[in-house]
Amino acid sequence: MADKDAPNFQHGGGSVHYRAGGYVPEGAIDYIGPCPPAGAVHRYVWTIEAWDKSGKRAGRTTAESSFQSP
Repeated sequence: MADKDAPNFQHGGGSVHYRAGGYVPEGAIDYIGPCPPAGAVHRYVWTIEAWDKSGKRAGRTTAESSFQSP
């Protein structure tokens, strides 16, 4: 996850080895959720990529949303 309004803040991420038909276990990726300063609105982009055994990217998707802290 990338914060477009705080690009230097690291929200986590990582790699998970996955076998077809299985599930990615809960907690497999370190992650800090949206956390803008009080009253601020930040824009976030989530990206997920899939790679085949040879290291070639097999798929990629992104989603973008805004979050406002109380």
